[in-house]
Amino acid sequence: MLWKLDLDDGYFRIFDSKKLIAGYFDPDYGEINQKENSEEIILSMLKNHDKIMGGMIMVPLVKFGLFDTDLDTNLSEVEQNVNRVTKHLQKWQNFLSQTNRHVHSIRISHTDQDMLTITFIVKFSKPTSLEKIQLMEEIFPTLDLLQKSGLV
Repeated sequence: MLWKLDLDDGYFRIFDSKKLIAGYFDPDYGEINQKENSEEIILSMLKNHDKIMGGMIMVPLVKFGLFDTDLDTNLSEVEQNVNRVTKHLQKWQNFLSQTNRHVHSIRISHTDQDMLTITFIVKFSKPTSLEKIQLMEEIFPTLDLLQKSGLV
């Protein structure tokens, strides 16, 4: 799968080969001491292609198919959805374990109340310039593994 990054207000949207948003990458800009100037500092770092050591990736964790205001279903369908979610969460458990990502955060998606998102740290193999191509080289293996594991 081909991935693409698109800068948006200090973070990057991650697009899949169908040009759909697959997630977000939020660079770790390091310790920014001047909070009132943080936006200008980040813009300057991006413009100068400063080097960073990683950041956070946020992707969908699971869509339940249950928490819809128009839901009208039966017990069998609810059970099927719960079983599907359980199997999907097991894939995530395997991914997090295999990639040694024990620190993560799960939240309700800001665009879909029926979906949870997961955010986890990505550490780069070397200091990497804040340029789309170089950032993508560092996060590609993680995105590729997520895709091969059926998680994105």
